[in-house]
Amino acid sequence: MKHSGVEYIVKSLRGLKRFGLAAIAASAALLLAACGGPAGVTGENRETAGSGAGANVEKTMTVAMITHSTPGDTFWDIVRKGAEAAAAKDGIELLYSSDPDGAKQSQLVEQAIDQGVDGIIVTLAKPEAMTASVEKAVAAGIPVFSINSGQEAWEAMGVLAHFGQDELVSGQAAGDQFNELGAQNVICVIHEQGNVGHESRCQGVDETLDGKMEIVYVNAADPTNVQSTIAAKLQADASIDYILTLGAPQAAIALTSIEEAGSGAKLATFDLNADVVAGLQNGDLQFAVDQQPYLQGYEAMDAVWLYQTNGNVLGGGLPVLTGPSIVTPDQADTLSEYVDNGTR
Repeated sequence: MKHSGVEYIVKSLRGLKRFGLAAIAASAALLLAACGGPAGVTGENRETAGSGAGANVEKTMTVAMITHSTPGDTFWDIVRKGAEAAAAKDGIELLYSSDPDGAKQSQLVEQAIDQGVDGIIVTLAKPEAMTASVEKAVAAGIPVFSINSGQEAWEAMGVLAHFGQDELVSGQAAGDQFNELGAQNVICVIHEQGNVGHESRCQGVDETLDGKMEIVYVNAADPTNVQSTIAAKLQADASIDYILTLGAPQAAIALTSIEEAGSGAKLATFDLNADVVAGLQNGDLQFAVDQQPYLQGYEAMDAVWLYQTNGNVLGGGLPVLTGPSIVTPDQADTLSEYVDNGTR
């Protein structure tokens, strides 16, 4: 069954006007001039942002951004670049850290609380593991904002606002796009088991897809596992005609799996990077679902500054949606410049 509301949401978000969130549209002009800092850091190592435009602005507050990124995931480099641009503009010292393990990510939040930071930005991919530490931060009077993952969980934890896409709706949009392509048998590749957002994406595909869909679990931290698992699935079932990966790095690996299996399956993915845009341009990918990660990092960092300096809360109690937007091959050329700049 196709959900007619999905197409409307996707089209409205392309104009950055979903729910009338003028704050997103107003900040779009800022993105054109923004520039970022150093490459992303993973693990429990922390690094202070201070390069790029605005580096000489007096630092008036410190904000910790703590994500569930795995090493080498280009998506989070873009999130961080957006956060760094806003931090440089606002005079914020940004402390970035990450860990894909929910318990360890929660410990990083505890460390930020002990440091007495002025704000925390966090992802909630594994909300059960994060609840205690986030609620502790809120109880300590630290404003907390969530990005990317946790749309169903942020309010209950006392988080002030959430920036990201509705994962279920994004999956529904992907399912509708598969229907337009005539897909009959799709595998949805989840690269981080236990991530509630990933599960919601695949659920959304299943709800709108006219054909059948099956979830395949892989381990993003082990590219060899990703490649061999997808290849084995393709070899075992020649009727699979489409693969959907949930991250840009996994899309590149899936292309190798298709070749290894001698499969005729076609590929689509969530998220953008240079390889995905090139794949759209040369026909290796059929479409991508973009959630604008740069905007997530930028808006969340701005949200901390606005709250601390003016008491404003972006979104007014509603999630600030940054996606989904379906990117097709005929749109890839227009995005290549922004991908090269690391902002899409």
